[in-house]
Amino acid sequence: MVVVDAARWGLPVRRVQQRPGAALDRGAWPATVPAVAQLLREGLDLGPATVLVGENGSGKSTVVEALAGSFGLDVGGGTPNTAHRTAVATEAPLASALQLVRGAGGSRWGYFLRAEAMHGLFTHLETTVGSEGLLEVSHGESFLKLLDTPRFDGPGLYLMDEPESALSFTGCLALLRVLHELAASGTSQVVLATHSPLLAALPGARILEVDAEGLHERAWEDLTLVAHWRGFLDSPQRYLRHLLS
Repeated sequence: MVVVDAARWGLPVRRVQQRPGAALDRGAWPATVPAVAQLLREGLDLGPATVLVGENGSGKSTVVEALAGSFGLDVGGGTPNTAHRTAVATEAPLASALQLVRGAGGSRWGYFLRAEAMHGLFTHLETTVGSEGLLEVSHGESFLKLLDTPRFDGPGLYLMDEPESALSFTGCLALLRVLHELAASGTSQVVLATHSPLLAALPGARILEVDAEGLHERAWEDLTLVAHWRGFLDSPQRYLRHLLS
């Protein structure tokens, strides 16, 4: 039996789990990814903010994409009303195998931003919704400009896949403020996959480190990501000597 935390009751998604009777080949990708296998086996409770960190290929983006697809969001990014598809819907097999346990009265609104498809999404918005000047500024500026639109103002599920790739240090701080405000609202929810120790420090977030064994809840200061960045910033030459020797 799943015990429901009262703080999660009104959130868009309280829990992600395998859909009963879902047809998914457990011997093929993505079910063979340890993080995905654990998700299917154990399910995953979601609070106001969840951060996934891990190496490339660990499965964090696969989980976030599948959650977006299960929620009814476009894999290319956008809202439930966005008709913008990338060439390959990589999350489709997993998304269709997931069941979302929604909060009572939780919002059905959501937004998915993925770094690799962001330019295509902005082009789509400019040509179908009307010009907001997203293509008239830099990649990072367009990202921050989008955060100031009504799309990020209100209850909903906000999913992001490696947004730091578009942002400077100060841009990441600006994004962190927006994510904190959303998660603190009580009616909005944030799920973030990132390589950034700055974004992983989102106050109050549950941090899951994703590795070759699956999903592990960690404190920020115990993350491998944080240890590597601290080590490099303390002594970049030590890393460079090892890398270039």
